[in-house]
Amino acid sequence: MVYLDYSATTPVLPEVLDSYNKVTEEYFGNPNSLHSMGIKSHELLESANKQVAELLNIKESEFVYTSGATQANNMAIIGASLTYCRYGKRIVISKMEHPSIYGIAKYLEKLGFTIDYVNVTSEGVIDFDDLKKKVTKDTILVSVCAVNSETGARQPLKTVRQVIRKNNENCILHSDMTQAIGKVNININDVDLATMSGHKIYGPKGIGLLYKNRNLVLTPLLFGAEEGDLNPGTPPLPLIVAFSKSLRLALKDLNKKEEVVRKYNETIISHLSEYPKIKINSSKYCIPHILNISLMDIKPETFIHALETDEVYVSSNTACSKGKKSESVMNMYNDSKRAETTIRISLSYMTLPSEISDFLSSFDKHYKELSTLK
Repeated sequence: MVYLDYSATTPVLPEVLDSYNKVTEEYFGNPNSLHSMGIKSHELLESANKQVAELLNIKESEFVYTSGATQANNMAIIGASLTYCRYGKRIVISKMEHPSIYGIAKYLEKLGFTIDYVNVTSEGVIDFDDLKKKVTKDTILVSVCAVNSETGARQPLKTVRQVIRKNNENCILHSDMTQAIGKVNININDVDLATMSGHKIYGPKGIGLLYKNRNLVLTPLLFGAEEGDLNPGTPPLPLIVAFSKSLRLALKDLNKKEEVVRKYNETIISHLSEYPKIKINSSKYCIPHILNISLMDIKPETFIHALETDEVYVSSNTACSKGKKSESVMNMYNDSKRAETTIRISLSYMTLPSEISDFLSSFDKHYKELSTLK
């Protein structure tokens, strides 16, 4: 099997799964209970919280666990919008976001908010001139993902924040960092709100995190515990400990891992460049873990299923898009055919050289077969 869909989800590392199982078996007491079993669980929870805070260089009071990035995005953007709407009802969103962000935008429009969408360049980077025009005195929040999930385009968040603050010093910057954390070095303190998901960093599904700058107040979307608690309920301790461990392992030797992935990326690009009709959509501003191409003359779903016969697994764009046209590629190149024929190859430091060879062999075989069918 050759799995090259790591941006959709990652396998759980054995040591992370071991931690999950151990906590499930030995720490099943509710961390909120006052008896000794509860205290034992609470101490483990505090230990996990401390590790997460240290790894991300934030305070323990500045984050809350969620079920994943989608829930965290909702809590961040809607929560901030409801709190600060008295200062304005304009929100700016980039055209390179995950589908969950656009779903939130549609909901906020129904509540009377105005959503402005920022253009990107042909290389997938925010158009700063357009950003300057769209951030006004009544813009309360800007959302720009750290790394685009379809092409891998990375945004210079520190510069984005500087541009925003020149226009409106009180404007909040949110970033979905799901595709960046554990892949490239990133400073979470460059933004006011950040979101991430455990299953993208070799942890279990069902756990994520919302970072909130200590100076911000978010209106809770869920209720049932102490006032102001953003995510009430019994802490899912096994998931939290597993997330903490996966985060630690993901950030270990990050530069070495990135270099391994970069070599794989370059090998694939060099090989696919031999095909004149294939377009490489990922630019120099894209992280090497995500390589987006357009087949142009072949339907992506047909090609994906052809590769699958060799147990080679890639995707067309984001898993949440389910084969629809790549909006990110469309916004970069303004080419419908290019956007409708995308293949996303997402790599990992766990990928083996032999898997790259097997992928390219399978690619060659099926591309030659399918390109002759008209």
